[in-house]
Formats: sequence, C-alpha cells, structure tokens
Amino acid sequence: MRIRILQRIFSFPVALACLLIVLAVLTVRPHFDDPDMWWHLKNGEIVWTAHTIPVVDLFSYTANHLASIPHEWLAEAVIYGAYRSGGFSGLMLLLCFLAAALLVAGYGLCRLYSSNAKVAFVGAMVIWFFATVGLSMRPQMIGYLYLIAELALIHLGRTRNPRWFFWLPILFAVWINCHGSFILGIFLGGVFLFSSFFCFQLGSLISQRWDPHCRRMLALALALSAAALFLNPVGIRQIMYPVNTLLHQPLGLGNVEEWGPLRLTDERGVGLFAVLLCCFLLVVVRRADLYWDELLLLALGTWLAGSHMRMLFVFGILAAPVLSRQLSSSWDDYKADEDRIWPNAVFVGMSMLVALLAFPSRQNLAQQVEAQEPAKAVAFIEANRLSGPMLNDYGFGGYLIWAAPEHPVFVDGRSDIYEWSGVLNEYGQWAALQSDPNILLDKYKVNFCLLSPQSPMVRVLPLLHKWKIVFSDNNSVILVRTASVSGTG
Repeated sequence: MRIRILQRIFSFPVALACLLIVLAVLTVRPHFDDPDMWWHLKNGEIVWTAHTIPVVDLFSYTANHLASIPHEWLAEAVIYGAYRSGGFSGLMLLLCFLAAALLVAGYGLCRLYSSNAKVAFVGAMVIWFFATVGLSMRPQMIGYLYLIAELALIHLGRTRNPRWFFWLPILFAVWINCHGSFILGIFLGGVFLFSSFFCFQLGSLISQRWDPHCRRMLALALALSAAALFLNPVGIRQIMYPVNTLLHQPLGLGNVEEWGPLRLTDERGVGLFAVLLCCFLLVVVRRADLYWDELLLLALGTWLAGSHMRMLFVFGILAAPVLSRQLSSSWDDYKADEDRIWPNAVFVGMSMLVALLAFPSRQNLAQQVEAQEPAKAVAFIEANRLSGPMLNDYGFGGYLIWAAPEHPVFVDGRSDIYEWSGVLNEYGQWAALQSDPNILLDKYKVNFCLLSPQSPMVRVLPLLHKWKIVFSDNNSVILVRTASVSGTG
C-alpha cells in the first residue's frame, strides 16, 4: 500500500509537472513589473479595504468619476491580497503560482485529450511558448486558467459523465468577475454545442454526433452559465463589456501594442504556423483524424491570434490539446508499473529546490521596479512638492496611481474610460505631435509633465520657452512650466 502511494506521489507525470513548475518560475522571474499591474493593485486595495467595488474612475482628473466597468474586481482583490500578505514577494509568489498552474493545468488537459503523459508534456510546452506573450501579474492569468478548466470540463462531460457540465455555471459566475475572457468561454461552449449536431466524415475530418442526452445536458449547462453571468456588480453592462472593447474602442485596440495584429516575422508568428502545419501534416501523412470541433477551435484561435497579438495565449491553449491528441500514437506512454520511484523522487526534489532558489529576492524585485518605472521621479516630485495638474506618459499612469495617489493621473492603461471621454484621442495627437502642444496643456492647465525620455515632447517642450527640464534619468523626464521652476530646488 505504501509503495502504491509513493508511486503516485513520485510518478513520472508528477516529475514532468514539477519540471513545468521550474519552467514557470524561471520564465516569470525577470518579468515582475507590468505597467497595468499597479492600477489593478490599487483597485484591489479599494475592494479589500473599503469593501466596495469601484464603478467610476477614481484616479484621474481628466476622466474623473466617469462610469467604468469593474470587470476584473475579484481578480484585483486576489492580487492585492497577495501584496497585503507579502509585499512584492507576495505578488511574485502569486505570479509564479498562476504561471505554474497554467502550465500544469494545460499539461493535465493535454493528457486528458491524448491519454499519453509524454505527448501531453509536448502540449504543455506549446502552451508555454505562446503564453510567454502575456505571463504577467494581471487578471488575464486567472481568466486563461478558467479557459483551460472549461475545456477540461467539457471534455470530461463528453467522454465520461455529462454531470461534469454542471460545474460550468459555477465557473462562469466567478469568471465574469475576474476577466473579460469569459465571453470567449461562452462562445467556445456554443462551438461545442453547435458541432455536436453534425455527423460526417470527409477523409480524415470527422464529426461525431453526440448522444442526445449528453447534448441536452450541455445545452442546459450553457443556459445556466449564461444566467450566472448576471452575478456581477453592474449586470448587462459587464456582460457586454468585452463586445464593447472589440467593437467600440478602435483607439485602444489600434495604439496598444499587445492589441495589434500578429507580425508574421515574430517568433511566435512562425510558431503559430508551425503548429498549424504540424496538425494538418499529421492528417495528410499519418492519417491522424481531425475532429470538426477541433477544426473550429483551431480556426477561431488562429483568427484571434492573427488579429490581436495578445491572443496568442488563447491560441496555445486551444491548439495544444488538439496537437497532443494527434500525436498520442507517435510516442509510447509510460507504464505506471515500471515507474522508478527513487529517481523520480530525486528529480522532484531537485526541481523544487531549483524553483525555490530561482525565486527572486525582495531586493531583486525592487530593482526590477526601479529599472522600469519612474520611481526616482516620484521621489523628486514629493521632495520638491511639485503640484499638479500633471500630464504623464501613458505607460507611467498605472505606477503613478499606486505610488503617487495624491497626484491624479492624466492617462493610464485603462484605455476604455479615456477613449469614452475623448482624452485618449487628445493625448494621442499631442504625443505624436499632430496638434499644437500648447492647446492640450492649456486646456487642462498642466503644471508639470512626467514623460519617457523617448517621448518627442521631451525635445519639443523646452523649445516653447514655457517649459524647463528639472529632472531626468534613464526612465523618465520631468518638465515644469517656467513660472513654477523656482519652487523645484
């Protein structure tokens, strides 16, 4: 009995899962700082300490009190809870946990599809490769973990017991309050339901009609999931928010790099085509079957990733189990009765030790923040008591919301509210030198600017003879109106 327990604890699949944990820690270790992490952290602090969910903008003076959609409030509370428990180290621990959970859960999903522990590891590596586009301390990490959970529940309900479907409404009730990717989850459920009606075979493309009882159970579970979406603070507006983002926020989608289209020369772009080519070559050369619902998922993932680079994350999650299933017969699965306990135990122990040693120190995390954010500029502003209004670089807004809350920001990563208010358009034209700089500065009575050294305005504003550089470092530049310079020291 004891031997069997040890075989399960120190099995070959567990050793592979531990290797994925090490990979997750090593991947996110140098990427602690993210510009949007900070305003998520501030929102989470409000939820945690004030026991209220913000439904208006509280951090800017340009869009102050404009209605906002708290579509990530629960995930933000989790993020702040990690910070409250351990500061930067607590945040990093949560990031490592979520990254590891994504890879291990992806491994489990690929193993469900392929029934092959070795091939499933290949699928997990596919997920890792595309996930590197967005492994950061943001609510999307939780959202994509739920996406993997949904695919696993649908697979279990289809292949084992339809009762698994009824975990979906619970999943969606939480998901909608964590991240906007819930809308993708609802759509994916519809894809599976749609494909369940078809029965045909076109060469190696196969569609198997589902058992009517199983189909009805999925339909009922999806209906309950749609109803569960209303368990959110603002009702239908939160449900429609992802649609609004895609259809009615052209500036945000067009000017933020991660929302831009996939570059075919990018290494992940090449990887996407390599995965698709592999899937279809396996159909042609090895006569590996491709199911109708899998084809639909691959098409959806490709379209999303091609349209928006950040959706490569989604493509990896959708494509990995399909590729794993197709490769399942290409590599013999491990045999549990031949598992070698002690080598596996040593490997598991070494993996956990490496993950522990790789975890960054508090000093390292603080250095990462200082290297990326205008920390010294904030110290200068406080030491010299610069007074606003302040115009800040778009990328600095999130950090300023957290580190300098007494200075309302001009703009930050919440592009939705700034696009709705018209501020994003004004700022974009100003930053790109497409309008007279004085018009915007005078309209908002800007007293000092905190900009990136790469901003064209750093060179333009001093030429206007109304502005003077009073601070600069590798990260940021502060310019003040000449009438205010005497108070800067």
